[in-house]
Amino acid sequence: MRVLIIGAGPTGLTAAVELARQGLEAHVIDRRDNQSTWSRAVGIIPKSLELLEPSGVTGKLLAEATKLQRVCMYRNTTRIFDINIRPSPDKVQYGHDYILGLAQDRTESILADVARALGATIDYGVELKDLYDDGRHVTATVSTGPELADFEYGKYDYLIGADGIKSTVRESLGLDYPGFELPETWSIADVDSDDWQNAGAATICQLPKGKVAVVVPLEAARYRVISNTEDALKALPLKLNVKTIRREGSFKIHIRQVEQYSKGRVYLAGDAAHCHSPVGGRGMNLGIADACDLAERMVEGNLTGYSDARHEEGKRVIGFSESARKTMTSSNPFTRLMVRIVLKTVQAFPALQRRVSVQVLYG
Repeated sequence: MRVLIIGAGPTGLTAAVELARQGLEAHVIDRRDNQSTWSRAVGIIPKSLELLEPSGVTGKLLAEATKLQRVCMYRNTTRIFDINIRPSPDKVQYGHDYILGLAQDRTESILADVARALGATIDYGVELKDLYDDGRHVTATVSTGPELADFEYGKYDYLIGADGIKSTVRESLGLDYPGFELPETWSIADVDSDDWQNAGAATICQLPKGKVAVVVPLEAARYRVISNTEDALKALPLKLNVKTIRREGSFKIHIRQVEQYSKGRVYLAGDAAHCHSPVGGRGMNLGIADACDLAERMVEGNLTGYSDARHEEGKRVIGFSESARKTMTSSNPFTRLMVRIVLKTVQAFPALQRRVSVQVLYG
């Protein structure tokens, strides 16, 4: 069985790993000239680590990543919350009691290396232009450069669209992507620093008027700063001695989900099917789970329930992420006060901390 995967991000590469691991022919194409060097998504949750364990990816991730086992919150520069998010041993799920912090470019590099070692092929600089599903095979038309003519890439048993929010696959299928765009601009900075005070923790700074700044460790001395302002580094109220700025950027957040994740012999996964805010760190993980589920169903020859199952899970995760975002960025004084009261209560009682940790890690 031959499967063409459009998009060499974490979702597409995970699909390639899982298909190749189980003996299917997996071929990935991506319109980028080379592998990404951007940090983008940074948190890998326990469920993803379990899913990636059989291929050996998890061990390689653990060798590079930072284990996040604490969450700190500040009101401007005053620390108001600091808890350990490790659950009690009897509550550990998926074999891990931490979230991994690792830049997406490193996650992608590990996935790509494992995929190739298992026999998958990955071609960059190849852009999907159109596709045709005749009911038995899917044919892709691609281009390898702006001045070159489009050409037929070959026939495949299935095609997976893992090509992001602006998915060519989804557009070719004529599927709507209902939802909305948040009005505010968010910003990120990917930086190196030797002396950040919360090296093993996710740090949230609550700022006036519903603004926030968040710092997440990625690997040794590398950090992601994100804020719902136009300059993440400027918004951060805590001292961060930056040695190198690897990348800065701004973006808009979309909250969207397709109604159906498949059409004929073509399937959608990851951001091509759903997108939401980075609050809660679930976006990349949801795509990884999509890819693993889809690959398993292809191997077993039972694809009927994929769309319904993943739509339901995507809807649940989007709801979780939106609830967390609205709470964290609320400008309502009463809501912000209640958040501080709840957090102080949680911090005061270890049993509550352990319950919260289960939600953070596995919710």
